[in-house]
Amino acid sequence: MQRKTFFWDFDGTLFDTYPIMVQAFMQALLKQHVSEYELDEVEIYEVMRQHAMGTALSQFSAQFSIDQVQLERDYRDIEPTMIDAAQPFDGIVPLLKAIHDQGGQHYLLTHRDASSLHLLEQAEIKSLFNDFITKEQPFARKPNPDSLNFLIDKHNVDRDTAIMVGDRTLDIDAGHNAGIAGALFDPHRVINAAASHPEIDVTNVPALAKALLA
Repeated sequence: MQRKTFFWDFDGTLFDTYPIMVQAFMQALLKQHVSEYELDEVEIYEVMRQHAMGTALSQFSAQFSIDQVQLERDYRDIEPTMIDAAQPFDGIVPLLKAIHDQGGQHYLLTHRDASSLHLLEQAEIKSLFNDFITKEQPFARKPNPDSLNFLIDKHNVDRDTAIMVGDRTLDIDAGHNAGIAGALFDPHRVINAAASHPEIDVTNVPALAKALLA
């Protein structure tokens, strides 16, 4: 195994949370009296994956002429009531354990709040991680590398054998900005990999496992 240190994004990488996030977002839109016939799950999913939640809030509040602040407030109220149902992608838990058993070190680097830690614990994999950075800590958002550099410096990580694993361009850019490699995990192939040139570019967990364990 060439890689020794693995920095993991959470949403859409470790856990298949986007279906829940999309449903919560649609419920928030319905609360703003948007007709369900106007909602496109695929479009919402692609905006979230290709950009960010902030982009989705801005785009769809403008599209439906509703208040963005209220839309976000409703979404933030709804999503926590649903997120406990989220599960790791099939094959992710065995992959994390295989890397750990071969001496690899795992770190979490997510824009999600501490609910990510609860979900890791619920899946009985939190103990596989050496350290965590979540929304509560005052770091700039990816692709800014400050959070990555903090973990790298704190744990004396060898940048040559480290990799950032994520499902969006900003994850790969954050890795490159910190001087480490990037692995793009892109279910449904909605990300333009040419924008960030990841060292690993896969669409499913078996392919990710093969690449990371090589």
